[in-house]
Amino acid sequence: MLINVHQQAVYCYTGGKALTSTLPTLVFIHGAQNDHSVWGLQSRYFAHHGYNVLAVDLPGHGRSQGPALRSVEAMATWLLALLDAANIAQATLIGHSMGSLIALETYAQAPQRVNKLCLIGTAYPMKVSDMLLNTARDEEHTAIDMVNIWSHTSISHKPAFPGPGFSVLGGSKRLMQRLSKINPDQLFYTDFFACNAYANGEVAAQMVQTHQCPTLFVIGKKDMMTPPKATTTLTKTISHGTIVHIDNCGHSLMSEQPDAVLDTLISFVKA
Repeated sequence: MLINVHQQAVYCYTGGKALTSTLPTLVFIHGAQNDHSVWGLQSRYFAHHGYNVLAVDLPGHGRSQGPALRSVEAMATWLLALLDAANIAQATLIGHSMGSLIALETYAQAPQRVNKLCLIGTAYPMKVSDMLLNTARDEEHTAIDMVNIWSHTSISHKPAFPGPGFSVLGGSKRLMQRLSKINPDQLFYTDFFACNAYANGEVAAQMVQTHQCPTLFVIGKKDMMTPPKATTTLTKTISHGTIVHIDNCGHSLMSEQPDAVLDTLISFVKA
């Protein structure tokens, strides 16, 4: 589905279903150097079980036009404009990594537009080392290799991985490489810079706590990109939030443990 936002065409995957005004809406927000496809299983399930689904491609990512936005705050403002353009008054926001910060900041900017928050593979502050920032800027393909390795628990998913013939590492790497090719303007660096610079997370979390917005944290026990301990500021501030740790899982939770993530989301969304 294409939606016009700020005179730019924005792509949102809807699971093959038209938006219906009477249904609740879930918005899926991808992380750095990713697009809507990382939510394939989760978004399609909800689209076929009574929900509007908007799995977005952020500007400069996937099929969405425009340059990549350079701050989490700008991405949150853009997301609210997308909801306006799609005539969605209120939604549950589900964000992974950078997308989790966008979801959190969107709540801070317009709490009345959000009924639930799900923060997957999150951290605050979401600091990126100078070494990785510089590599993303100067040698993007090397940064892709580094992050791809650090985002997964093992280089050998078979026979444990349930998808015969499918390479989790290979699929993730090819997606990042494709995004680099279609948007060569230092996309990875722009995304990482935005994560590293975001400074409003604790204030936003305090707003979530004050208004008691239902919140879910989904954390990979073996996440090296956003380690479980890096979530502490948010989980302590949003003390009413539900915390779910997923075994045998790194940062790429939706591909490494897709069923576990889906089951966790179903329990939270339908509660």
